[in-house]
Amino acid sequence: QVQLVESGGGLVQAGDSLRLSCVASGPTFSGRAMGWFRQAPGKEREFVATISRSGGYTVYADSVKGRFTISRDNAKNTVDLQMNSLKSEDTAVYYCAAGSTTGLVSSVLGAAYWGQGTQVTVSS
Repeated sequence: QVQLVESGGGLVQAGDSLRLSCVASGPTFSGRAMGWFRQAPGKEREFVATISRSGGYTVYADSVKGRFTISRDNAKNTVDLQMNSLKSEDTAVYYCAAGSTTGLVSSVLGAAYWGQGTQVTVSS
C-alpha cells in the first residue's frame, strides 16, 4: 500500500511559478515510476509528467513541455513538479500518482495509487 500526500498548490498570477510536492509512504517508492496528472472542472483527468524509478528518464505532456519539470528524491520519498510561466489554462486540481513496479505513469490507467490532489489556480 502506498499513500501519497500533495502540497504546494495555491492561487498565482499568469507568468508566476509554483512548486508542487508529493510525499509517499511505504517502502516501495524507489521501485515505482511516479507521475503528475491534473483535472480541470468539467474535463477528464489528464497526464502532465512522469519520471522513471531512478529519476533518469522523464516524459511531459506537450502542453507543459519546457515550462514544467518533474523531479524525485528517493532518499526522501518525494516527487516534485516545478511549474514555471503558468497560464490560466493550467488551472486544475493536480494529482500525484504512483505506478506499478514497472513502466512509466503516462496514463490514468497506469496509476496504481493516487493522492488526494492539490488545487492550482492561475489568474490572468
